[in-house]
Amino acid sequence: MAAFRGKRKSLEANNIHQILERYWGYKQFRPLQQEIIEHVLQGKDALALLPTGGGKSLCFQVPAMAMQGVCVVVSPLIALMKDQVENLARRGIEARMLCSGQSRHESEWILNAAVHGNLKFLYVSPERCQNEMFLAHFQQMPLCLLAVDEAHCISQWGYDFRPPYLQIARLRDFFPKTPLLALTATATAEVVEDIQERLGIRPRKVFRKSFKRGNLVYYVLRDEDKMGRLERIARKLDGSGIVYVRSRKKASDIARALQQRGIPSAFYHAGLENSQREARQKAWVENRFRLMVATNAFGMGIDKPDVRFVVHWELPDTVEAYFQEAGRAGRDEKRAYALLLYHPADLVDSEENFRKSYPEKAFIGRVYEAVCNFFQIPENSGEGSVFDFDLQAFCRAYDFPLPEAFSALSFLERDGLLRFSESWAEASCLRASCSYREYYRCQVERPALAPLLQFLVRRYGGGIFSSYVPVDEKEMARALSASEDEVARELALLSKFDIIAYRPRPKGASLVFLKDRQRADRFSLSPETYLLRKQTARRKLDAMQAYARQTSLCRERYLLQYFSEDLREDCGHCDLCAARKTGLEGFRERARLVGKIHASLEQAPASLPQLIARFPEEAEERLEQAWEYLLAEEKIEPDVFPLYRWKGSRHGF
Repeated sequence: MAAFRGKRKSLEANNIHQILERYWGYKQFRPLQQEIIEHVLQGKDALALLPTGGGKSLCFQVPAMAMQGVCVVVSPLIALMKDQVENLARRGIEARMLCSGQSRHESEWILNAAVHGNLKFLYVSPERCQNEMFLAHFQQMPLCLLAVDEAHCISQWGYDFRPPYLQIARLRDFFPKTPLLALTATATAEVVEDIQERLGIRPRKVFRKSFKRGNLVYYVLRDEDKMGRLERIARKLDGSGIVYVRSRKKASDIARALQQRGIPSAFYHAGLENSQREARQKAWVENRFRLMVATNAFGMGIDKPDVRFVVHWELPDTVEAYFQEAGRAGRDEKRAYALLLYHPADLVDSEENFRKSYPEKAFIGRVYEAVCNFFQIPENSGEGSVFDFDLQAFCRAYDFPLPEAFSALSFLERDGLLRFSESWAEASCLRASCSYREYYRCQVERPALAPLLQFLVRRYGGGIFSSYVPVDEKEMARALSASEDEVARELALLSKFDIIAYRPRPKGASLVFLKDRQRADRFSLSPETYLLRKQTARRKLDAMQAYARQTSLCRERYLLQYFSEDLREDCGHCDLCAARKTGLEGFRERARLVGKIHASLEQAPASLPQLIARFPEEAEERLEQAWEYLLAEEKIEPDVFPLYRWKGSRHGF
């Protein structure tokens, strides 16, 4: 086995091009992809720093297909793992994932398939790297490549630091000569250094693609009437758009408001059924509606090149998150817009969100004690216990504010004490628990069940005889022209007859105890889990607030400087560059428009849309810029919503 682990095929450059075209349908690589792939095929480590849309996944998928053995991919996002596993399966590539909620038996099936070379890709969470059963099997795998996705999570300076990522270094000890490829879309200079140090990348090698997006125009738009501004954006710009919001309720509310204004829109968030999310994403990709209003759950695995604008309704928590989400616009290299709707009141909201995201440690301790009491877990016991968990009922029982309780559970998860999983991220799973002969005999002896048995083999292939596969009961029902209840009854019968082993999707959220309950007087969170993370988050929020507030430095230069990349010239087309472009002429033009606005507001208060209607002869963009200047300089003030008056006027009283 040891000799096989290090064995690789000797390949010419055109072989990887054949793999690319055969499995992915592309005739050429994107910039840096080929260099990274050839570097990995030489058995060398690397960190690949590619912005959103840069094609990170192909950088480990293509070389793995050119090697003998299995590629283990460490990823922190269940939804992203699921998306990539399903994409690989559609291309005829054997791939599986290990995630929370799977039974021990199911996990063993998947691990054994990897050990015996029946998988090409095995996706695991960073928490799984701490699991002894996984480690025991991992040592026996014919590993050809270890890929670490979202590698910024391993750095305490990263915007999404996760302590379990630190365990990845332990995996390297078992295969010191096997190449490791770390990948991330966003990382500052200190994060880049930290990733390489913690993963033991030797010698240090970073493939870095410039973050500059010459076709992407960055604007910060000051407006209290955000819905009115969003409607004007949607009517003015062609093509598809994404509107990012913080809450599920806001996503649905804004989508409905846009629909009422005649703009085809839908909403997307993690609380939707899996089939709903897939259907909406597919409809949006196929241009059956224009705007997707979504939380940050939307974006993973999206490959829609013609997104013309991305709007952020609120301030994101980090520049990294903003840059990554904004970067989903204009992947076809044509002009696109990254627009942040901003009002000074947003700073107050962002501070309140920060407070809820980082509750006091004493509160986190109370939540931990309450969770243990809620499920009657005695001290020094409970490891491995799994419970259905209704977070709202739990908060009602203990009078906890829900946002802070959710954040507390997140910290307890990061510290390795428990795991809180929402049901949307987990699919139903099944596998055949009999031989091929018994499976087909059942079709003959029980003809009523034959259509379902035939569908399972056609849809999910022979892999169901070797390991669990995720299944969709709604899809089965549609294909068989049956109801979901009928499908559920037939699956239950097949399970009863021991033809399949079936694990239905959890009905709600689940909570898993990863360790025995700690004594109250011994409970503490590690500094890496809480204190350092909070300090880092504070710096990142300050940087995001500064981006929105600053009025001098070119937007793109600000973003690139944040990522330690020097842009010698201004972009020339962001809102701040546009305002400076005409120099004295622009100053005189603004002064002229300010005079007109002043005279108009002295006559009667108005909103910006009303003001634009009063002056149809003026360019809308120029009026908007003059309005934003007056807001920033506090020369106008709110009257009866949504109207504004000239400061000092007393209309409306």
